[in-house]
Amino acid sequence: MQAEKLGVNISEVAIEAPFKGFLETLAPMFAGKPVDVAEENLQSRTRGAILMALSNKLGGLLLTTGNKSEYAVGYATIYGDMCGGYAPIKDLYKMEVFALCRWRNAQGDGEVIPDAVIERPPSAELRDNQKDQDSLPPYEMLDGILYRYVDQEKSAAEIIADGFDAATVQRVLRLVKISEWKRRQAAPGPKLSRRAFGRERRYPITSGY
Repeated sequence: MQAEKLGVNISEVAIEAPFKGFLETLAPMFAGKPVDVAEENLQSRTRGAILMALSNKLGGLLLTTGNKSEYAVGYATIYGDMCGGYAPIKDLYKMEVFALCRWRNAQGDGEVIPDAVIERPPSAELRDNQKDQDSLPPYEMLDGILYRYVDQEKSAAEIIADGFDAATVQRVLRLVKISEWKRRQAAPGPKLSRRAFGRERRYPITSGY
């Protein structure tokens, strides 16, 4: 529906066969181990490989879908949904993406992004009934913490003093720190905020700080 409104061609490409092939290849090494995030991420990487192949063959620039909230806490699959040459919303927090969608729909040419796309619970869709909130705080809370930490450069104590739960703040800040290695490999994108990841906010990957 959204593709039709935007005049974008849409094709459906099944990942079941290549994904099954990966699982069969890895079966000897995975034997005796429970299904976990490895298999989930493999789905994303299968999609990434297909999209990169289409980009190569058809000559288009593959866009990545990650936003600032996801990149901040590492909620993106390296070599999966992070595949691509340009990241148009990498410097927008999740709630800003929603706000931008609503703004676009409020312009004179009518709804472009269906409300169902905006209102449905965010999900990586790598397992049944998966929701982002299963692994992360609600985005309203997460973005509030991230904005204070990344853009305003506040300390954990200052963020907690602003009324956020101490354990949640410490968990989010830890995720930001341990995800630096992923952000170093992310596609470039536009600078829209005071402190965009990349040149304006670079931290050591391995050093203690």
